[in-house]
Amino acid sequence: MNQNEIRANIEKILNESHTGTMATVKGNKPHSRYMTFFHRDLKLFTPTDKHTDKTEEIDENPYTHIIIGYEGEGFGDEFVEYQGKVSFNQSEKLKKEFWNEDMKLYFDGPDDPNYLILEIEPIGIRLMNKKDGEPKELEI
Repeated sequence: MNQNEIRANIEKILNESHTGTMATVKGNKPHSRYMTFFHRDLKLFTPTDKHTDKTEEIDENPYTHIIIGYEGEGFGDEFVEYQGKVSFNQSEKLKKEFWNEDMKLYFDGPDDPNYLILEIEPIGIRLMNKKDGEPKELEI
């Protein structure tokens, strides 16, 4: 599988799957949670409240590990393993772009001062569980 095919498979998964796990480091140990992800090209974005454990953890260590795409059908399900560096993005334009009505459970609206976008720049992406064997590394 060449790099274009690997990238196409990864983008397909990112287009179809929006929920994944995001791990940070808390007290020198891994700390994972489910998050909702959006993407532009290979950069991921996820909404959060600025007063959460994850924002403190990211302040201390901005690196994350994300798994997205596994459908639960068993062996052979493709998914993406994503390593990235997180930054805080408070762009009003971006917050409005990613806003949806489900977020009303957590925020008053896209102008809520606690609403924040985590922007994740990729440093390593692998296509996992491809039926033909080994993980496929995307060159970044």
